[in-house]
Amino acid sequence: MALLKVKFNQKKRVKLAQGLWLMNWFSVFAGILVFSMGLFLKIELRKRSEVMDNSESHFVPNSLILMGILSCAFNGFAGKMCYDSLDPTKFAKWKPLLKPYLALCFLFNILIFFVALICFLMRGSLESTLAQGLKNGMKFYRDTDTPGRCFMKKTIDMLQIEFKCCGNNGFKDWFEIQWISNRYLDFSSKEVKDRIKSNVDGRYLVDGVPFSCCNPSSPRPCIQYQVTNNSAHYSYDYQTEELNLWRRGCREALLHYYSSMMSSMGVVVLLVWLFETSVMVGLRLLHTSLESIANPEDPECESEGWILENSLKDTLKSALESLKKIGKFNQVEADAEGGEGEEGGKTSAITTVS
Repeated sequence: MALLKVKFNQKKRVKLAQGLWLMNWFSVFAGILVFSMGLFLKIELRKRSEVMDNSESHFVPNSLILMGILSCAFNGFAGKMCYDSLDPTKFAKWKPLLKPYLALCFLFNILIFFVALICFLMRGSLESTLAQGLKNGMKFYRDTDTPGRCFMKKTIDMLQIEFKCCGNNGFKDWFEIQWISNRYLDFSSKEVKDRIKSNVDGRYLVDGVPFSCCNPSSPRPCIQYQVTNNSAHYSYDYQTEELNLWRRGCREALLHYYSSMMSSMGVVVLLVWLFETSVMVGLRLLHTSLESIANPEDPECESEGWILENSLKDTLKSALESLKKIGKFNQVEADAEGGEGEEGGKTSAITTVS
């Protein structure tokens, strides 16, 4: 029994073709939207590529751009077919292409669904990429005189100001690295010498943070040096007082920013997938309703359209049988080639003996 069998007359077929033509052009605009989202996300990721450890994060925008281009191409082609299906003479040239096209549409819809899932599932990979990238960026913060790294200070400062964050996981991350360049240290000072000697790696570590960690909304002037030293500041308690530094780490801030963006894009792509699936179903009904016309010379006669010629269970069963036949055929071919090789070896051996 056919799946979703529907009876059509000429009027219904015309309405279906016209509706699909309109839906395909809506799908073209949806493809442009998906392409634009991918392009926007790629630009946003490139802006902060210095604090990302690898290029895996660009998989999502690249996939969205590709899906957008394919959507425009597929739906533009389908729109032309639907328009020509109103004229039997014009439709005749498209008829042999419909089955392969529908198979490609099915694969395309699987890819769209996969891309939508990836938009939701990239959080873990993005988190590790940001964690390592920010760690490296903070390590190179002081290298303002090193070619290739001189921009890192500006990048980190602008990032902390824009996203209202400090450090990788929090402001204490700055206590563990030397973020002040040796160029601005007075090595004749006893304090500098003592700090460097007290560190195993010979680094100048301070309980301070860059100016970009300061919260301008705080009524108190920014305490960015000697953050943990209560005696260095008047009426100050490091443990209890609300610090005038950003408490949230930049990894969390960036992860929330990009995850929210990709989740929103994932919802849009899922909606596009549902729309594309409905277009594919409509195309299949149009294709089968046109093929099942009993008398092609009488376009007004009734016909039947369906999604699958047999039930879903029978279709899957026949597909599995076809795959088994292909497997057996390949095995027979391999055995035949092996037999020919053995015969050739025996013939050469007989020739040598002779």
